[in-house]
Amino acid sequence: MTSGNEIIPAPRAVEGPARDAVLLDDRTTLWAAPGTESTERWLRATLGAALGLPLRTGPEQACDGVRLLVDDTMEPETYRLDVGVHQGVEIRGGDPAGVFWGAQTLRQLLGPEAFRRAAVRPGTRHGIPHQIIEDGPRFCWRGLLLDVARHFMPKEGVLRQLDLMAAHKLNVLHFHLTDDQGWRIEIERHPRLTEVGSWRSRTKFGHRASPLWDDRPHGGFYTRDDIREIVAYAADRHITVVPEIDVPGHSQAAIAAYPELGNTDVLDTRALSVWDTWGINPNVLAPTDNTLRFYEGVFEEVLELFPSEFIHVGGDECPKDQWRASPTAQARIKELGLAGEDGLQAWFIGHFDTWLTARGRRLIGWDEILEGGLAEGAAVSSWRGYAGGTAAARAGHDVVMCPEQQVYLDHRQDGGADEPVPIGYVRGLEDVYRFEPVPTGLTPDEARHVLGAQANVWTEAMEDAARVDYQVFPRLAAFAEVAWSRLPAPERRDFADFERRMEAHYERLDALGVAYRPPGGPKPWQKRPGVLGRPIEGPPPYR
Repeated sequence: MTSGNEIIPAPRAVEGPARDAVLLDDRTTLWAAPGTESTERWLRATLGAALGLPLRTGPEQACDGVRLLVDDTMEPETYRLDVGVHQGVEIRGGDPAGVFWGAQTLRQLLGPEAFRRAAVRPGTRHGIPHQIIEDGPRFCWRGLLLDVARHFMPKEGVLRQLDLMAAHKLNVLHFHLTDDQGWRIEIERHPRLTEVGSWRSRTKFGHRASPLWDDRPHGGFYTRDDIREIVAYAADRHITVVPEIDVPGHSQAAIAAYPELGNTDVLDTRALSVWDTWGINPNVLAPTDNTLRFYEGVFEEVLELFPSEFIHVGGDECPKDQWRASPTAQARIKELGLAGEDGLQAWFIGHFDTWLTARGRRLIGWDEILEGGLAEGAAVSSWRGYAGGTAAARAGHDVVMCPEQQVYLDHRQDGGADEPVPIGYVRGLEDVYRFEPVPTGLTPDEARHVLGAQANVWTEAMEDAARVDYQVFPRLAAFAEVAWSRLPAPERRDFADFERRMEAHYERLDALGVAYRPPGGPKPWQKRPGVLGRPIEGPPPYR
């Protein structure tokens, strides 16, 4: 039996556990108040299936049942889990999301068997010690970026990632759908985006300095119904899906499909194909009215599919060489009175900032979009360290902190050459656990603009689901605790206690089938040599 003192992320307050226990078996009933329907469905479909419990509907005051209810006197996303009230279990949430997060804690209390897809010991009575857990999140944005453009992840894999996010109380999936190496979302009015842009002929294996190639074609995309399914599946788990459509850089897949989107007065864009390697690509969108109208059409379909308040437009790593050489770009700079090519990029982003705002949405982009000014409602993903987040918050813009130095999960986890692809900074489990999302030096009013934090999973060197698991876990568990729990300052965090709780959590990850990096590193027979045989220190050569 598990107590609240072994939960990840760490709850705010635990009273108990006591010696007495509530027993759940095939007679246990479930009562769900209005507003808790998604948790009711999840308990029956997931927890009930794992433990072999039918969880039939019972009366509200069943002594040995599970009760779900919303209490609007509580804060959003908070919950109170009372094990032992009337010899049953009550989950009371400040809103439907709070009830759901309470159910995730209940699952952990039931042990690793509760994380399987079918009962391995049917007929077992499952005990939970009497205790009261009161909890709620520190941040409203607890995100995971999933890059499906560099290596495509089939729909089932995305749904699995949503389940793993829910198990760790993460609530935003930043869905990186387009890049130079692939376009992954069906756009009806522009079919060549997926007919051409979703496949590349070969793929660089490892980071861009690698001499190795995978000569098999690689690709795939999500249909509109796939996207609807992903969004609905996420919503049932109280996860918001924020789509990213990159402009004006990271766009070669789109230009390969529609060459007129590129700078045709500089090069023959008809010769471009979907990019097969990594790095910062020189081929960027042309700053023409045709390009603006094309992407307005793309975003119109994106808004139909994604109800999220925020729409991510990228806005990072846009080389200006083609614009400097382009008579068309130079004419636009002169026409608009812009401050050179940097001003042209700001104008491009500003156009979609205004366009999205007019439709009741909010633009969010990487911290480069600060250059040139933003509309009042725009937000910033701070990836190049803390400086962008600090500047944005001081300017009154909301911020999501995701600095590459701390929470890029493609970076290696050990300083040796035994990581599968040893790139980037060395960031182990403790490094992630000591990440602090709020930049130092902000006033309380400025700090309120920090919506939360996000771990980024860039997949250039993650060719399949097993590699994603290895890079993401167990570090995502540490990140989830940073984003959810009200931890002390980084230097005062009790990493030893976190490691102690992780001993139980590894068993949960095992039951979920997560191919995480083993504690202490892989065994000698599990090690795989780095692609180049040596680590690459510092920032990766791509994003």
